Amino acid sequence: MTTTTPVQAKDPNAAQTPRRRLRLGVDLRAYGILAALLVIVVLFQILTGGRLLFPGNVNNLIQQNAYVLILAIGMVIVIVAGHIDLSVGSVVAVVGAIAAISMIDWGLPWWGAVILSIVVGAIIGAWQGFWVAFVGIPAFIVTLAGMLLFRGLALVLLTGGTISGLPAPFVAIGSGALPKAGEPDLITLGVAAAASVVVVLLQLRERAAQRRLDLPVEKPVSFWAKIIIAVVAIMYVGYLLSYSRGLPIILLILAALVVVYTFILNRTVFGRHVYAMGGNLFAAMMSGVKTKWVNFWIFVNMGVLAGLAGVVSTARAGSAVASAGTSFELDAIAAVFIGGAAVQGGVGTVVGAVIGGLVMGVLNQGLSILAVDAAWQQAIKGLVLLAAVAFDVLSKRRGGR
Repeated sequence: MTTTTPVQAKDPNAAQTPRRRLRLGVDLRAYGILAALLVIVVLFQILTGGRLLFPGNVNNLIQQNAYVLILAIGMVIVIVAGHIDLSVGSVVAVVGAIAAISMIDWGLPWWGAVILSIVVGAIIGAWQGFWVAFVGIPAFIVTLAGMLLFRGLALVLLTGGTISGLPAPFVAIGSGALPKAGEPDLITLGVAAAASVVVVLLQLRERAAQRRLDLPVEKPVSFWAKIIIAVVAIMYVGYLLSYSRGLPIILLILAALVVVYTFILNRTVFGRHVYAMGGNLFAAMMSGVKTKWVNFWIFVNMGVLAGLAGVVSTARAGSAVASAGTSFELDAIAAVFIGGAAVQGGVGTVVGAVIGGLVMGVLNQGLSILAVDAAWQQAIKGLVLLAAVAFDVLSKRRGGR
């Protein structure tokens, strides 16, 4: 589980990083949100009398929040680069409508509808990326217009109604699971064990790479504590899911996305350019970064992930409705900021955004189990978002930024 930000993202403030660390060398930005997630889980586990971590509830937590986690992965790239995207909820709605229409009215197979949905999402992202990157209109305005435009198109396509009766393989994307192999499910436990091994190997490899480059490394205590916590969490979730319906298909998709996008942001030229632009746009331009094209591909990527989220949301609901995706953009943005992204850009990680999304999901799940009124749930989530951003601002002040 990688939670460090590439070196490029810290410039010109790298010298201030030690001030934001505890005596054990723990980065508050990286570990604060993880600690908060653990505290929230323990708190609701106590308040709900142990019901929060029932196997069925853990399965629902993953499937019900898959859309915001997918959107958060794309949104963190947008926000790190210094932009915002307000249109993703509407894109989810219009893509879901197109997916349903293509299967029910046009006779496309379910897999063809999935491909079409992702292509449509990419085209929408390219449309918005063009206005942001090459015309120079601020992303806030472009995506605000997109939010209205694509919501209207969803209403037109569905004529205010609903399209249901979607094929079972398509519905399984959002709510299905792999076939179980006994009780507990050995497939789920095996995947959890494999994921744990991968996490350990990646962390050791990253630490070795930092040593080779003569970069600062975590103190052994915090390093191994992080690994142990991650492995225990993965195995425990796997254990719970093995007594539920089995390994959710959407969890495999999410895991693949986290791995791929963590690699893209941390190990590719594109990722370094994204962090460079968010950290100091002028310096990035002077360094030869093709900022227009980077911005364009950022929004194309966001469109692709919004298209995938549209598929997952429609599959989970089993139908396409014009109101789908309402407030999804706010959930994704909140997840990214709760996960440690900086308001000014230049700082943020995929894993942090996913953890932020899980914080929101656990809050929703726990409050729902406790039968807290929906209005109070919204108020509490708003306070959590404000607290996360306030922590980011205050930690910068203490660090002398």
